[in-house]
Amino acid sequence: MLRKIDWESQIGRRLRLRDLHVFSTVVECGSMAKAAAHLGVSTPTVSEVVADLEHMLGLRLLDRSPRGVEPTMYGRALLSRSVAAFDELKQSVRDLEFLSAPGRGEVRIGCPEASTAMLSVVVERFCRKYPQVAFQVDQVSTNTMEVHGLRERKVDFVVGRLTPPVDDVGDELKIDVLFYDRLLLVAGANSRFARRRKVDLADLVNEPWILPPRDAWAQQVLSEMFRARGLNMPKTSLMTYFMHLRTNLAASGRFITTFPRSSLHFDVDRRLLKALPIELEAAPWPCAIVTLKNRTLSPVVELFIEHLRNFTRSMREGPSIRP
Repeated sequence: MLRKIDWESQIGRRLRLRDLHVFSTVVECGSMAKAAAHLGVSTPTVSEVVADLEHMLGLRLLDRSPRGVEPTMYGRALLSRSVAAFDELKQSVRDLEFLSAPGRGEVRIGCPEASTAMLSVVVERFCRKYPQVAFQVDQVSTNTMEVHGLRERKVDFVVGRLTPPVDDVGDELKIDVLFYDRLLLVAGANSRFARRRKVDLADLVNEPWILPPRDAWAQQVLSEMFRARGLNMPKTSLMTYFMHLRTNLAASGRFITTFPRSSLHFDVDRRLLKALPIELEAAPWPCAIVTLKNRTLSPVVELFIEHLRNFTRSMREGPSIRP
């Protein structure tokens, strides 16, 4: 039976943040020697810190082998809580920075490339008002909206379209829907289809298309629509997620592609493209902010999220671009 660990005598007066930092570095590096090199100390020093931690807790935190070290179940539990503890301390420092100099701080965002058109406009406007705020934007998967960076506290929040269904995002995550996006069929503004008041799906079968990869929701929607009409899927000339590549090629007038309505709403290059008058029978995408529950965000992050909510209000009130 596991003995009770006395916080006051065993940990409260002896556990140091440096010890937790050394331990987390060892796990990250996978070996004592690599961790020592990373920290700029000797390998015996690192080994001693870990051994003292294990002795203090009375638990084995690492499994050693010639190939390196791996955390035990106790080590993983300590590491998980340590990440949260360090994050809270960093957030405290960021709070103090904001309070001592309002309008300063850092905002770290995870965002799919397809949602950067919206994000770029909000960041540009925010920076005009708060020029001392620094942003870091990391790309996440368009198809899955991976949130591991959020769980690891590498980003403050993730923003983008959630591919339905959204029930399996995890109990520790909070979903704040900004608006519901829709899928549009798009051609270049100088395309012969852009000048038509009516376009049928059958008219586009023999046209060259640019589509996202096959596992993307847009591909599935189109496949079902063509199949329901008894039509073959059109030839895909290019398969890519890259929005700028799709924009530039579609703007030539030779290609048909798909775009979320929000991309045409926010993108500065939207004049190059035209939404075709075809209503796609697909459930709308929820475009949302994803945060960790029970994690306190810094004031500057909360301020930016509020700007993001206000900016996207027009999308909640109704589409400005109709096929």
